[in-house]
Amino acid sequence: MNLSFFIARRYLVKQKGTFSSFIIRLAIVATALSVAVMIVAMAIISGFQYTIRQKMYSLQGHIHIELYNANRSQSLTLDPIKWDPALVSTLQHMQHVKQVSAFAARPTIVQFHGQMEGVLLKGMKSDYHYSKDISFTGKPLDYSDTAYSKDILLSENTADKLNVTAGDTVHLYFLEGGAKFPRIRKVRVAGLFHTGMGEMDNYFGLGDIRLIQRVNNWQPEQISGYQMELDNEKYADTIANTIFEKYLQAPMTSYTMRDIYSGVFDWLGTQDVTGLIMLVIMSVIAIINLASSLMILIVEQSRMVGLLKALGMGLQKMQGIFLYHAGIIAGIGILLGNVLALGLCWLQLKTGFMTLSEETYYMKQVPVRINWWQVVMVDAGTLVLCLLCMWLPTLYIRRVRPAQVLQFK
Repeated sequence: MNLSFFIARRYLVKQKGTFSSFIIRLAIVATALSVAVMIVAMAIISGFQYTIRQKMYSLQGHIHIELYNANRSQSLTLDPIKWDPALVSTLQHMQHVKQVSAFAARPTIVQFHGQMEGVLLKGMKSDYHYSKDISFTGKPLDYSDTAYSKDILLSENTADKLNVTAGDTVHLYFLEGGAKFPRIRKVRVAGLFHTGMGEMDNYFGLGDIRLIQRVNNWQPEQISGYQMELDNEKYADTIANTIFEKYLQAPMTSYTMRDIYSGVFDWLGTQDVTGLIMLVIMSVIAIINLASSLMILIVEQSRMVGLLKALGMGLQKMQGIFLYHAGIIAGIGILLGNVLALGLCWLQLKTGFMTLSEETYYMKQVPVRINWWQVVMVDAGTLVLCLLCMWLPTLYIRRVRPAQVLQFK
């Protein structure tokens, strides 16, 4: 049996009702709180990043295939490309690709009872499946008209600004370069959608791709581009590069959402720095708490240290006793911290009791996403750092002299 571990375990068990017992409990609670805060913080940061990205993908997909345009943001209408069934079939059979859809987009002004709002009307085909992250009210688009659907979907934000409800009729004004008058279409607001992402909700409207083609004087096979949805966002860059290198010819190109909305994704990346700062702060707190508690225990048990020295125990084994102390205390604290953190995360997922202002944070509830590798990293990192930093307090053992500490009862 490991003598240092045996003494450490027996010592901790026999401390009920003593001052040492209070110090041990305090160290366990402090460690548990530090670990819980780190796990919850990482879960919230991961949940926030994931939720925002999913909202970005909900209307735009993960990858766009279009004609290259150096001034893409300044173009009223993207130049058309021709629908290629062979290319679509190839893309749909690529690994991790869930959906490939043609789209056509055109800026328009929505007018209702003198109120006007500008949106980018995005036309999709009838077989397009909208993301589950979008909430809808009202009715879906009616594609039964042989010409084009006279229905559109507006965001709840745009509808509130126009004082429009599902079923109201509005006018769409399409501006033409060089023309004195816009092209006008009368359509019905079939329903409203909501993503919670203000920039998306304020910017987009949804309609029939045939309406955009008619307004642009395009042929039925002419589209703005293809929109691809994947089963996992981490493959977006790889798939986009593969498509560009193998299946596209200039001036066709592929964009990921990170390319199109680089500012948003860079902002999300800064949240990792916030998480790292939080981990460092809470790790330092846990180490200081454990080191202080261990130092108190060593000083309080100086008679035991002196007795063990007098009996011939080596310095390394005596240090091992208190390192085992620290390991047991840290282990119990980490376990309790996990229970507390995962319990809070589970409760938030089930009830959403922690709420947010959607206008500020783009979501109504505090998002939580538990990545088990992060939990393991926090646990292992806390335990290792605590044990490494516990060597300093144990050096006090060198200064304990048996002749001094054993002469008093």
